Amino acid sequence: MLSLKKSLSILKKTDALLEGHFVLSSGLHSPKYIQCAKLLSFPNKASLICKSLANKIKKNFKKIDLILAPAMGGVVIGYEIGKLLKKETIFCERVNGKFKLRRGFAIKKNSKVLIIEDVITTGKSSLECVKLINKSKAKLVGFASIIDRSTKKTLKIKQKIISHLKIDVPTYKSNQLPKELATIPITKPGSRFIK
Repeated sequence: MLSLKKSLSILKKTDALLEGHFVLSSGLHSPKYIQCAKLLSFPNKASLICKSLANKIKKNFKKIDLILAPAMGGVVIGYEIGKLLKKETIFCERVNGKFKLRRGFAIKKNSKVLIIEDVITTGKSSLECVKLINKSKAKLVGFASIIDRSTKKTLKIKQKIISHLKIDVPTYKSNQLPKELATIPITKPGSRFIK
């Protein structure tokens, strides 16, 4: 398993850990943003992190039939983890603002499904994926992500999240921004706002 120091070094070297004023896909504001797409643009570095996450998943989840990843952020991570665990991997994508299974993807009844994301902050996207699992009468095994940046205050998921890294980064509602953050121009890097 990769150490915290080595993992943070990889995130910084790949420009996956950014500083500024960001509106996350959850709608919360933050002085830091983790852009896993930048990490994934360096497959050799990303594979080290994915292998470490896959090992943690194996230790925590004994039976997985299917991996489900929300687009966009989870697609490549899901693929890599699926390859390492030798599991079928599918993704869901937004259609008119709601996650749907497309491209012939389906979740079999009673299958055990693991949801994989790049970054979890509130868990909103993951919980939207749970609706697809429930609709298919399948079983949720759990949640996994490269980065867990949730806090007790922001997290909507009640189950344990298996992550490669747990990073504490402050988040704020738009009406509670600290002065230093309010003076920095806003960037909206997430995919939820794309139409």
